[in-house]
Amino acid sequence: MTTTGSIRRGYHHGDLRQAVLAAALDVIAADGPGALSLRDLARRAGVSHAAPAHHFKDRTGLLTAIAAQGYGLLAAALADAPDLRERGVRYVRFAAAHPAHFQVMFRPDLHHADDPALLAAKEHAAAELRAGVATLAADPSTARDTGIAAWSMAHGFATLLLTHNLDAPLAGRDPGEVFRALAGLLGSGQLPDSARE
Repeated sequence: MTTTGSIRRGYHHGDLRQAVLAAALDVIAADGPGALSLRDLARRAGVSHAAPAHHFKDRTGLLTAIAAQGYGLLAAALADAPDLRERGVRYVRFAAAHPAHFQVMFRPDLHHADDPALLAAKEHAAAELRAGVATLAADPSTARDTGIAAWSMAHGFATLLLTHNLDAPLAGRDPGEVFRALAGLLGSGQLPDSARE
């Protein structure tokens, strides 16, 4: 967990917004979004309790900014992937690299749903996911369902990974590589013997 001193060392005049975002991500990664408090973040940063509110208005505004940032990072991670399976691998790796963002992004109850920056970032990420589906779905009428299936697989794998439900099955293997192999097996209609039992 981030300490007050480490936030103060990272804070310089003019970048309080980024300092608060970074501190919030530390809190979420350690204790979940429910532990987030603007007053606590201000105390950690050594600024007045009103300073974070100047940038985010309220806790929901801060979580909305984190979600928008996360969707932007996800879109960048997915960009230029050669096919849908590689987009799935990048989705899993994004979740592993940005667990706090991932916890917040898919919780619409935590956001200002009409926030323009959030809506634009979500659309950018969705466009990158759709671009991957376009490489696979020859029939436009099935593209939407193909996208739902692919997203469900990658998101489910990422969620199981972040909640440590895959610790034993992965046995230290790289999650992205395991996901790539599983996606290939499912795409070919073949499952390993262990999955049939």
